[in-house]
Amino acid sequence: MFNLSPAQQALVDQPFSQRIWLEGPPGTGKTTAAVARLRAALENGIPGDSILVLAPLRTLAQPYTTAVRDPALPSGSPVTIVTLGGLAQRNIDLFWPYVAESAGFSHPELPPTFLTLETAQYYLAHVIQPLLEENFFDSIRLDTNRLYSQVLDNLNKAALVGFEVNTIAERLKSASLGKPAELHLYEQAQECALRFRQYCLENNLLDFSLQMEIFQKLLWPHPAVRAHLSAQYRHLFYENVEEDAPVVHDIVSSWLGEFESALLVYDRGGGYRAFLGADPLSAEQLNPACDQEIFFNDSWVVSPAVEALRATLEASVRQQDFSASPLIPEALEFNFSRFMPQSADWIAEQIRALVQEQDVPPEEIVVLAPFLSDGLRFALSQRLQAAGIPVRSHRPSRSLRAENATQCLLTLAVLAHPAWGLTPRELEVRSALQQAVEGLDLPRAHLLYSITFRKNAWNGPGFTSFEKIQPEMQERITFEVGRRFEHLRGWLMNYLGGPPVELDVFISRLFGEVLSQPGFGFHNSFDNAAVTARLIESIRKFRLAAGAALQDSGRSVGQEYVEMVAQGLIAAQYTQEWQDDSAGAVLLAPAFTFLMMNRPVRFQFWVDVGSRGWFERLYQPLTHPLVLSRRWTPGKVWTDADEEINNRQTLARLTNGLLLRCRERIALSVNAINEQGSEQRGPLLFAFQRIFRRQAEAEGGGRV
Repeated sequence: MFNLSPAQQALVDQPFSQRIWLEGPPGTGKTTAAVARLRAALENGIPGDSILVLAPLRTLAQPYTTAVRDPALPSGSPVTIVTLGGLAQRNIDLFWPYVAESAGFSHPELPPTFLTLETAQYYLAHVIQPLLEENFFDSIRLDTNRLYSQVLDNLNKAALVGFEVNTIAERLKSASLGKPAELHLYEQAQECALRFRQYCLENNLLDFSLQMEIFQKLLWPHPAVRAHLSAQYRHLFYENVEEDAPVVHDIVSSWLGEFESALLVYDRGGGYRAFLGADPLSAEQLNPACDQEIFFNDSWVVSPAVEALRATLEASVRQQDFSASPLIPEALEFNFSRFMPQSADWIAEQIRALVQEQDVPPEEIVVLAPFLSDGLRFALSQRLQAAGIPVRSHRPSRSLRAENATQCLLTLAVLAHPAWGLTPRELEVRSALQQAVEGLDLPRAHLLYSITFRKNAWNGPGFTSFEKIQPEMQERITFEVGRRFEHLRGWLMNYLGGPPVELDVFISRLFGEVLSQPGFGFHNSFDNAAVTARLIESIRKFRLAAGAALQDSGRSVGQEYVEMVAQGLIAAQYTQEWQDDSAGAVLLAPAFTFLMMNRPVRFQFWVDVGSRGWFERLYQPLTHPLVLSRRWTPGKVWTDADEEINNRQTLARLTNGLLLRCRERIALSVNAINEQGSEQRGPLLFAFQRIFRRQAEAEGGGRV
């Protein structure tokens, strides 16, 4: 199945009595060899249920998941492919009677409820709301969803780095040079975290941080648990160890000697998830516990020209000396535009030429930016779709309500459930109609809404029939649009005539029976299909986590979910979104998101190269991922010099990672003025300008 190099085959052929450290830069075939070794283990009769595959993210384990589903493999028990968080959850569920009381839960006789990121935000909102009314965080302007995420980040850092929750504020304050009002924010953030932790203990709720703490402090040291895990798993495959957190490394370190064999895969230069707790230096401490080291250094991905550009750009970003290379022009293209629409025109035309004139598969092209704004995504999507090129986007860590498809689906759900007593705004209804009905532009959507919608028509979906409006208005709206609108209205009327179903079931039916059909807005839309799938899974998990409590209080799960989304819920991660699009589409994504997909492409377009977003950390007034790490000495002050050094290292790591996943060429798009109307003068742009000057000098053209 695999066309392996001699080095890869030698790794696969190692006896299953060795603990191996496999290291190399991205693109050198490490994961391919590891997956081939997993297949060899199964083909050699090693039981699948004795094999544990660990990864920092489920998405990074996707090659293993795909491999074990191959029907050509011998039948047998399944391989366990999880993150350590997933393993912790399974064992907490299994050994709940052992730990429930000692962990401090108020109702140890009742089963636990495991929270996703979304349900954790839901319960955290209930805890924080009274504090917000007491003027907590009144000195900053921060969306509530970002506030919730930073409080949860602090809890997660405590669990993943290994310090107590009640020391969060002291660690942050001791590293800060801020004003007293700013320091007070850390105290308030810690108070929110402590109250949320207490609320979880009182109600048998386990967010990610509590799951990890219980597993590390109570379950892992327990002899029965340790014996169970050691007996069950005899062989370990640990992918991308550098992207995991120190506590995970601690557990694996103490466990490693009990495996018959192990393969630890380390990406040199990784650690892209440092803001989420990734610690490559901690990962390197696992190396001495292995029996042998194997290094893969030859890339299967980058061309000599891309490698020359990578080495030169790294030196330029780090402000080191470098020489010009005649190969760089083969791997680098540059375009300067004054405004973003002009840049989008150029990118779309370049992609059209690649796909339609050079027969490049669309999935071999990605468009990357530090942040993928709504405006940029819309501009590029519209231009590519107009050229007949399929396109999809992926933007994790966004609020669910930020997606137009989500707003459309939930607005139609509100109209179909008048018992909730929620009244959608005019803008929401018009936007939902425009999203749902193909060919309905904004003026006609406004006209259709004005004529047919009745806010008090709660015996129906709020719309009168298209057939009842005046003929001249029907002609203005067009009969084809009217026919589609009437089909949607009829479906809602039929639903209202029967018993209500759960919200996730309702949306699944609405999508499958109406919106995904020809003539409606979700037909042939990768993005809308992905958003719908994510929304359905989100609602289902929310119903499973909070449904019983809401039922006891007499509140509707659907209504509660809609109101929660309206407050700015940040979406959790869903594995399906990260998988390659089998139909083939150009990908639009933030740069760090693409790195976590861990797949090479032939062409990359870097957008908004002058933005400081490539260089600077996100504004996080309630936390600091680097101060809350093992790399930082408690009590040491974080200075501007530390910030500059870290930002430059992060930029070098990011650009290295991107270029190591590019086969042929990158194209830079620079705007003189960004979407906010400001001039673009970021460090990444300056780094490329130094390269251009050096290239021009080497060619005898002088300075540019």
